[in-house]
Amino acid sequence: MEQMSLFDQTEGFAGLSMEGDAQAADAMKEGVVDFTMPLASRLRPKSLEEFVGQKHLLGPGKMLRQLIERDQISSMIFWGPPGVGKTTLASIIAGKTKSAFINFSAVTSGIKEIKDVMQQAENDRRRGRRTVLFVDEIHRFNRAQQDAFLPYVEKGSIILIGATTENPSFEVNGALLSRCKVFVLKELTEEDLCELLHRALTAPEGFGRQQVTMTEDQIKAIAAFANGDARTALGTLEMAVLNSQIQPDGSMIVTNEGLEQCVSRKSLLYDKSGEEHYNQISALHKSMRNSDPDAAIYWMLRMLEAGENPLYIARRLVRFASEDVGMADSNALTLAIATYQACHYLGVPECDVHLAHLVTYLALAPKSNACYMACNEAKRDIQERPAEPVPMQIRNAETKLMKDLGYGKGYEYAHNTEEKLTRMKCLPESLQDREYYRPTDQGAEAAFAKRLREIKEWKAKEP
Repeated sequence: MEQMSLFDQTEGFAGLSMEGDAQAADAMKEGVVDFTMPLASRLRPKSLEEFVGQKHLLGPGKMLRQLIERDQISSMIFWGPPGVGKTTLASIIAGKTKSAFINFSAVTSGIKEIKDVMQQAENDRRRGRRTVLFVDEIHRFNRAQQDAFLPYVEKGSIILIGATTENPSFEVNGALLSRCKVFVLKELTEEDLCELLHRALTAPEGFGRQQVTMTEDQIKAIAAFANGDARTALGTLEMAVLNSQIQPDGSMIVTNEGLEQCVSRKSLLYDKSGEEHYNQISALHKSMRNSDPDAAIYWMLRMLEAGENPLYIARRLVRFASEDVGMADSNALTLAIATYQACHYLGVPECDVHLAHLVTYLALAPKSNACYMACNEAKRDIQERPAEPVPMQIRNAETKLMKDLGYGKGYEYAHNTEEKLTRMKCLPESLQDREYYRPTDQGAEAAFAKRLREIKEWKAKEP
């Protein structure tokens, strides 16, 4: 593979989120670079021109760019995965709009700290200076902490910029959310990440003062491994360069063997209690429901590789076997239970093939939600209609008193008839005409549908 030496001294860098590097920014202004700091902190961009990614928000003529350039910003929420530039963009906005910038962490701050900062912002407002308050991981604040921001946002004491990796519809209370514009930041593309990596290799704040040789394929491998996260990309590059082969002249060559050790396992975006958890289990369910085994296997393994408990996945598949396959193939439930037991017995990583076996079977099985719909209709009647007593004819007369009161009177024993059927009513009086189970003609359920029609036709005939 052709080797590529990258030495050009270029200016600037890319959009990535890096907290706590004010010291690096001050050093940059003075022309001093602290090379003990992480690569990502040293190369934090300082302007929109240096920011890479989020072209749907910051490209020419796009809304957020226009608001920043016209100095017309208001409180907003940045929602996106890690490492896409939320903190950096907030800092650039504060600088561009000539506002004081306060970086506030939801992890380490309580209501007292919020009130202290708000009072400082209110004092600055009276002196004619605006404050941009950046709250990282705003979803970690509880309702009371989020409510503490409300009066200051309403008065204009602060311009609140919150950053979250979680869906703000669920994690930010409605009153605060209604006062903020939500901007969705997307994970960086491989092209964006390659641009970041090239700049890191050429910028003097990065490795531009050293002679580092990498192939284009190696750069692309890091970009693919980073999975849209700039911090991961830069951290991996830094590790690869530090573990490169040093030549007699002091130059460094990144080898494929050394790089493989740095990209041995991808860190997948996944939060077992957050939105991505529900997104991916939804993707698995809907892929199976759509009879797409390839997508079903992919989403199942995405969850498993990200560290999901295989028993959780197996439990959801047990549910799917009855909710979406049901009577069309009752063997689906048997296989689902067996798969759950296999996962419990073997654990990860061996149980992956059992789960793949089951999701493939469920995806290809005939589908019926008749049992699921029957449950929903019956539940609705139970909630909305009077709770009538059990009809006397299907009660057990356990005592003489109960028999004297009519318990069991009129009961017809189906096994005593030639057809093994009776015309006895089993539903409460007001529900006599209700039909909950409506079988489909899918798979084995077609036979049950035929049987049910025959039963109803027989019962409808005069005795």
